[in-house]
Amino acid sequence: MSLKKGCQVVLRDCLAVKESEKVLVVTDDLKLNIGQALYEEAKEMGAEAILMVTKARKVSGEEPPEPVAKAMAEADVVICPTVASLTHTNARIKAVQRGARVATMPGITEEMFAEGAITADYQEVEELTLKLTELLTKAETAKIVKNGCTLTMSLKGRNGIASTGVYKQPGASGNLPSGEAYIAPLEGTASGEIDIDGSMVGVGKLSKPLHAVISEGKLKKLVGEDADKLNVLFANDQNGSVGELGIGTNRNARLCGIILEDEKVYGTIHVAFGTNTSFGGTVKANCHFDGIVLQPDVYLDDKLVLKQGVFINI
Repeated sequence: MSLKKGCQVVLRDCLAVKESEKVLVVTDDLKLNIGQALYEEAKEMGAEAILMVTKARKVSGEEPPEPVAKAMAEADVVICPTVASLTHTNARIKAVQRGARVATMPGITEEMFAEGAITADYQEVEELTLKLTELLTKAETAKIVKNGCTLTMSLKGRNGIASTGVYKQPGASGNLPSGEAYIAPLEGTASGEIDIDGSMVGVGKLSKPLHAVISEGKLKKLVGEDADKLNVLFANDQNGSVGELGIGTNRNARLCGIILEDEKVYGTIHVAFGTNTSFGGTVKANCHFDGIVLQPDVYLDDKLVLKQGVFINI
């Protein structure tokens, strides 16, 4: 699949862009080639295409400049191929509230348009993602077990979010490529230990696990050869708060060191630290850092739904 073909999948199959719709592409200096390709394809489709370029944000979750945020709120469709994620920003929340269909693509590469998660059967991805999202919404507790480590958290009163890759209705939003069901755990309830062994924002693909110790919803200790790259998580209590539990549902996604695709890998889970206000939580931090756990056991209300990375009882 070429870059052009990938753009067509995004605009037509995933976002259902219509002629004369205002399609805003928000990109940065480092992802400009992809942003330009999406802009050109949107023009060819007859959309009112707009391209806005900023300098790359320093961390995921950092707000875009005010003029960009304002333009996002006025568009019909917003696509964000950027280095750092705009997913968990107030700008995205406001755009969705105004009815925009938003696809965020933090860390997207040209290779991703040719193979991997973007090439998935999105009908299959949607079906599994919706089932898991319903289970997350109904569950009051979650437990992740691996390598003798156990992490528990409360999900009571929180709704699961489906990131299916299909965003055709007003206000629909999520990552592309996609395939995950995720939820904001109740603040202050996550407790235990977990080995993050797939990849980690701020590090990339991991050669050795990062061992995280969590208490009362906060990251207390992080041990591993790459832990020194993640000091931002200890800069304040908000940055180190457990903000998300997610489950990957895309069979075509590969562990590549780019979190956009890594967190969609089928049968993995991810735990994120930092901002979660965009999906039902109360944490507003300076970052949103996901860590991928490979082949875990996952229990929702003591029901085993994922056994060493294989879905069961779904």
